[in-house]
Amino acid sequence: MGSLPHIVEDCSGVLQVYSDGTIFRSNDINLHLNMPIHHDDSVLWKDSLFDKTHNLHLRLYKPTSTSTTTTTTTTNLPIIIFIHGGGFCVGSRTWPNCHNCCLRLASSLQALVVAPDYRLAPEHRLPAAIDDTLTAVDWIREQAVSENPDTWFGSGVDFGRVFVLGDSSGGNIAHHLAVRLGKGSPEREPVKVRGFVLMAPFFGGTVRTKSEAEGPPELLLNLDVLDRFWRLSIPVGDTADHPLANPFGPASLDLEPMTLDPILVIVGGSELMKDRVEDYARRLKEMGKKIDYVEFEGKQHGFFTNEPYSDVANRVLQVIKDFMFVNSN
Repeated sequence: MGSLPHIVEDCSGVLQVYSDGTIFRSNDINLHLNMPIHHDDSVLWKDSLFDKTHNLHLRLYKPTSTSTTTTTTTTNLPIIIFIHGGGFCVGSRTWPNCHNCCLRLASSLQALVVAPDYRLAPEHRLPAAIDDTLTAVDWIREQAVSENPDTWFGSGVDFGRVFVLGDSSGGNIAHHLAVRLGKGSPEREPVKVRGFVLMAPFFGGTVRTKSEAEGPPELLLNLDVLDRFWRLSIPVGDTADHPLANPFGPASLDLEPMTLDPILVIVGGSELMKDRVEDYARRLKEMGKKIDYVEFEGKQHGFFTNEPYSDVANRVLQVIKDFMFVNSN
């Protein structure tokens, strides 16, 4: 008799891959996150189906009233597309950290926040997550041109001021959306993306950076976890230099001739991925792209998303607000 299947990959108990190829996913998110759901009466939220083919939903967040202090000179709400993290393998719009973060973004930035789910690896390896998020952008465009849109998009929303904010693997997705959509997202009119916010984008590479090789493990991340996420998410047989993992890998697109929308890059100074993220911003800046890089000293991965009501989160929100204001006109 053969041996019983055993676990070969374990993502904090939320995702377990067995030796026979079977996969277990837990619905108990407290295995991964032990944080309460925040309640904010200034924001309404609801879920909507945006992809019938893959049964994917998104969560909408809308301020109940417009503040007198806005990010722009108009009263119509800008749209923020929030792309959650999780190494492409775990995470959801329903997780407390994602939900709390979106509540804070909607209330503080006075924006309609759209938080889509996407198919997860290893059942659905890259580029599935990127394709799904692009489908969410198309869903927003459908609301803009439809004679019978979702009621939350009917009035008071500015489709010409869309910002994409991605956290961790969501930041990776945001980068690839910037490349696919092109400056001003002309093929998605009247939707117009004005800028991208990449929060500690999850990029990879076969050569370790100094912060990866020498930095101490973080509370939520270590090199084993990073490597595991890449093994499970990139096409089978590829390495972390795959173009969807490493934007500057040997087979990656040449970004120099491409015209991109403005990009804001945010990272914690004590993140394992700090050097890789900083290198990404530096290279794009040297290519002449419009890049802002902001580093928060001493902070680890997820410092904003996991604590969106902290003092440092207030500083992050001000940086994002300034970026939105500058790129809204």
